[in-house]
Order: sequence, then structure tokens, then C-alpha cells
Amino acid sequence: MVAKVLHALRQRDLRVWLPQRRCHRCYATHASHDPSKLRNMALVAHIDSGKTTLTESILLRSKYLSSAGSVDTGSTTTDFLPAERERGITIQSASIPVRWKDWTFNLIDTPGHADFGMEVESASRVVDGAVVLIDAVEGVEAQTKGVWRQLDRYDVKSRILFLNKLDRAGASFRTSVLSVLANRLHPRPMALTLPVASFNPEDYARAEPGIRGIVDLVKWEVWKYDSEGVSSVHPLPRIQEELEASELFPPTHPLIPHLLPARIALLDNLAQVSEEMFETLLSLPEDPSSYLSLSASQILPHLRAATLRNEVLPVICGSAFRHVGTELLMNYVGELLPSPADVEKNNKISSSNAPLRALAWKVGWDQRKGWMTFVRVYSGVLKAHSGVLNSSRNEREKVGKLMMLYAAEAEEIDALPFGSVGAVMGLKHTRTGDTLTSVAGGSDHSSLRDILPPPAMMSVSVLPNSYADLQPVENALHALARTDPSVRVETQEGQLLVHGLGALHLEIVESRLREEWAVKFEFGRRRVSFRECLGPGDISKVSNIWSTELGGHAIKVEVSLNVRLLEDDEEGDRSGAATPASTLSSSPNTSLALSRLRIEVQGTKHPKESHASVLAGASATILRNIVRAAGQGNLMEPFIRLKISVDEGSVGRVVEDLGEHGGEVLDLDTGSEEDTEPFVDESAYIPPQWLSPTTGKAAKTLLALAPLSQMLDYTTRLRALSGGHGLYSMSNDDFRTVSSQRAIEILKELGRM
Repeated sequence: MVAKVLHALRQRDLRVWLPQRRCHRCYATHASHDPSKLRNMALVAHIDSGKTTLTESILLRSKYLSSAGSVDTGSTTTDFLPAERERGITIQSASIPVRWKDWTFNLIDTPGHADFGMEVESASRVVDGAVVLIDAVEGVEAQTKGVWRQLDRYDVKSRILFLNKLDRAGASFRTSVLSVLANRLHPRPMALTLPVASFNPEDYARAEPGIRGIVDLVKWEVWKYDSEGVSSVHPLPRIQEELEASELFPPTHPLIPHLLPARIALLDNLAQVSEEMFETLLSLPEDPSSYLSLSASQILPHLRAATLRNEVLPVICGSAFRHVGTELLMNYVGELLPSPADVEKNNKISSSNAPLRALAWKVGWDQRKGWMTFVRVYSGVLKAHSGVLNSSRNEREKVGKLMMLYAAEAEEIDALPFGSVGAVMGLKHTRTGDTLTSVAGGSDHSSLRDILPPPAMMSVSVLPNSYADLQPVENALHALARTDPSVRVETQEGQLLVHGLGALHLEIVESRLREEWAVKFEFGRRRVSFRECLGPGDISKVSNIWSTELGGHAIKVEVSLNVRLLEDDEEGDRSGAATPASTLSSSPNTSLALSRLRIEVQGTKHPKESHASVLAGASATILRNIVRAAGQGNLMEPFIRLKISVDEGSVGRVVEDLGEHGGEVLDLDTGSEEDTEPFVDESAYIPPQWLSPTTGKAAKTLLALAPLSQMLDYTTRLRALSGGHGLYSMSNDDFRTVSSQRAIEILKELGRM
């Protein structure tokens, strides 16, 4: 045994001798493929809302694991990177197939920190539904709204809300539902379950926090949980008098008189969005007990249809840490969220004979497996060792092995049919957002919608330790940028720069370069990514003709561009962009990236035999001449939104410090920084506050807006201001135009003045 342990330590593989947590697995690939039983879904939320803990609970309840891992001990299944386990946060999304009853969930656990928003962006692009977690203590937070908007952007209509951490002090079912309305996430949150804090009425009188049971208002049953999270299910009486005398609750339990009103509210609200349910309720006797006579099979089809149309937001409650509510949530994911067949109504595309269309939604690197391309199949079947066309880049690719990924582990499979999510080995040219098609039928018009990375907020110089280290560092950076498109690499005035979404993002970039690519370098001082707008100069006289020599022959290329500033209320995108990104990444005036430009290609004239790179070079040169002629425009800098929790005695010092650093307090202790009116609660069931019997939070909450450049050391400042007790979270807001005085300061900082 000693020799075995020593051998394991030498190999750095503790799994050889540590007890294994995994038990038997119900592999999705072992079952016949039925697209109607697939659920491609993501877990999304603000950081520390419990997504990874919920994933572990799901894996435990589905018999994937024999015991759940913990974020605190770094033993979770989906957080397997060393940096994830060291920091206790999710850095990259991880996909894992889960078998539950007769459904297969392709579950994607996503990061909650705004610095890793690209992972949520790519996951949102390929899922059909989502479970949005809310910390029941904090309610809707900044990144909750961020991931909600990402789901909106990719038209992921169907969502389930999971109110987590109801076992904690300060948790409130009522306040959480109200925060959904206050932050305008959805006008009709619909409570499908109610929490039972305790089956002892005295615990409610003592405001003892907890969750020991759940009432399922749809199936009309009670789930009881013991201290180990083991559940038992008990049907509720269908007659009002019997309900009030039920042995499931003590006679004085405060929840009893609220069960029937909650059920009535659920069905009445559903009837407002379902004519069939409205007719069903009209046909019921006037006796209130008649609302209890409806079975789940009479309710679920209408509830599912309303969820698919995004007319209701189902709300489930529980505690992922204690495994309370996990099975209920999994049941409703299967019963309410859409399958690929619900999203794609065309039956022809699900046929095995249909032309292949698949989207590469993520690219990963593994030191043993090499490059892995994560794909979602939208039509036909992707087969191992076949040829495909990358229609986004017009490049042929050879598919190597196909893998079904189970977080850090993988199983080789022969094919990925319609609706499936898996990984492809061996693709050389494919990047995140590219479309793979059949070689015979691929064309530009068959490309699926792209995935756009969020804009960079911060940059840092990368200094190789020696000249010999320069090429390995550059190679490692470009490889990392392939796995994470929100990382941008450029050389500016001989200096190697890497751009990311924030300080933590760049810290992870640094650690991954050292650990995964083992290159030798140092990071310089971090600085935020400022932007330049189009200047006010006259651009009408800029020539739209570019001349060059190709193969000893002079050629002329004409590119007519209409360039102007975006209006304040005008949304920008990159659809159909013909100019290289490098043109916009460095202004000829300030070397800053250009922003808020609207570039319209009105026409081109070029020799038919010329390569596409010639047209790209002409476009880049002409656009650069236009920007130079327009002169320097307004400068912009990134702002962040802050949520700061401090004791009442520290509020004044924190507010003063924010003002001194260009910040602005948006709100104090309301939980919402929205300027717009909240959704009204007339059509939503709002449970009483005592439903979650717990004491409120003593801390004060400030919501603020501040320039990122002034908040790089805020952790240290807040610790000093609050005596070490302050907490804060931040999320990226947007780029804002700076004053002329601030523009001078920025240019001096960059060495441009």
C-alpha cells in the first residue's frame, strides 16, 4: 500500500489511491436518441448564487455521483481547472450530460463573474432553456440582470427561476419575488412551490431560518427532507376541510390557511395566459375545493406552453447545499423547458439524412487531448472521421474523434445526432461561433448566428523574460485567445499587449499561461481600455481607391464606405462587417481602439481574380485614411456598477470616497438601481414575508456607478473604510464619454501629450 501511495504521489495523480466519488453513470449515448427528450439547458446567475453547488446536487440526485463535491474543498466535478479549485469560483463553462427519468439534460454550468461573461455568451447561444438562480438573501443582483440580457440577446425564451439558499439567515421568498418585479426581469413570476421552513410552528415564531420541506402547488404534494437531504413525498388532501385537518402539518402551522389561496392564485394566473385553462376553470363548481380537483396532467400542458412562449416565469425554491428542491427542479426542467424539436419546428432537419449544420460554441485546449471544439448540432448528424466545411471561413476540416464530455472526463462516440452537444477533436481552423456544414451543401447563407465576445475593459503589457521566450509567449497568447475570444492580443509600438474583461480575467490569463503553457514572462502595469470615437473633421474628400502591385501588375481596388458616429440610442453590431478588426483596434490618432462607428460598405470594384485579402487590405487602408482625416474624437472609458454592503457607521465614508474617485451613488438600500418603473405585482402571487421566518440583514447596501480606472484598488480601500467588514461586487456597465479635462489626463497617462 505504501509503495502504491508513493507511486501515486510521484505521478501527481491522487485519484489513483483516493476513494472515488463517482458511482454508476447513466450515459446519454447508451440510450436511443429522441430529440423530444433532450433538454439543452444552462445554469446562469450572479457569482456565489450556488450554480456549481446546484450542479453537484443534480449529479448526486441523478446517481452520477455517490457523494457531492464542495466548492470550499475544491472537489466539484465541473470546476476542474486548478485556478477554479484554488479560488472557489467557476472560470469556464463545463458541459455534462445528465440522465433523469426518461430525459437527458445537456447541462452547462456557467461562471457568474462578469469577467468571464464570454463563457455565458457562448453557452446562451446554444441552449434552448435556462435555470436562473437567485440567492434568496440578496435577491436580483447586477450580474443576474447581465446574464438575463445575454439570454434575451440569443432569444432563449424559456427559463425557470430557482430561489436558492432559503436555509440561510436573511433569506426571503417574498423579497426575492419582489426583486424580480422591481428589476423588470419578468412581469409574471409564478410560484410553483412554497418553502416549508419547519414543520414545527414554534420555529416560525422564533424566526428560525431553514427549509425542511417544499409544497408542490401543481402536483399538490409535500416533499419532506431529513437532515441529510433525503426526501419523502406525501400527497395533499383534495378537499379543503381535510386539508385543514391533515396530519402532514400540525393544526397550528401558519402555512395551512395559505395553501389553497396559493393554488388558486397559480391557476388563475395561468388562466390569464391560457384560454384552455380559463375554460377549464369556468367549468368548475364554485366551491374553492374545486381548484384542488385538477390533476397535474390537466395543468402541466398549459403551464409548459406558457413557459415556452415566455408568458410566465416558473419559480422553484430550495437549498442546493442541502439538496432540498433539486429533484423537484429536475422534474420541472424536463416537464417545462423546450427540447430541440420544440425550438426547430421543421421535422426535416432532425432526420439523419438532413444536411449537417453545427455551431462551434467553444474551443478548448487539453494538454493530453489537444484542441477540442464544442459543437451543437442543429441539423443532420455529425459523424466521427468525416469531412466537413467551415462555412464561416470557407475552410475544409477533417473531423477526428467525437467525444461526449463529462466535465473533465470524456467518452468517445461515433456520431452526434440532431440536438446533441459534444466535442470534436482535430479541427484546425474552427473558432468560436463558426458554422460547420456538409461539404456538398455548405455555403455562406447556411452560416448560423455568430457569437460575439464582450468588449475588453482592461489591458496589460506582457514582457517575455528573454528574446528566446518571445515566440513561445506569443504562441501561448494566441492559443489562449482561441480558447477565450474575449482575450485580445496585439502588438502596439513594439509592445505586446493582452486585453481582457477585468482584473480577475487578466489574473486568470496570467496563471493559465504559466500553468498550462509553461511560458516565461512578466506582466506589466494593468490599465483600463480607453476608446476613441470618430472625430468631427471633413471626410468627404478621402479617396475610396487603393492601388497596389500584385504579381508584377498594378491593380486598383475601389471600396465605397459610409462612416459616421452611432447615434446615442442606436444599437451596434458586427453583422456583415467587411473591415478587419485590426483596423478598429488602433486609431491612427491615439492608438486607442475605435468605438461607436457605423461603417456601411456601399460598394466595391476589384479584379475578379484578386484574393479576398486584397479587398481586406484596401478596406483597412481606406478606413484608416477616413479616421485620420476625421481627426481625434471624444474619448471614452469603461464604467462599472458596484453593489457595496457595509455597516451603517461606514456608509458616509464609503459615499465620500466614491465621490472623490468620480463615482456616483445610484441608490441606498433599495436593492434596485433601475430608473424605470418596476413591473406591478397585480398578476403575480406574492407570498407573505413570514413564509421565510428569518431576521433581516443589518448591513446597508449601496448601488453605485464609477469609472473602472479609479476602482482598481477598491478592495484595499473598502477594507480600510469599513474596518475590514465591507463587501462589494462589481459588473461591467458600458463605455462613457469623458470630459475634455479627463481626456487630457488619459492622453498624458498614455504618453500622447
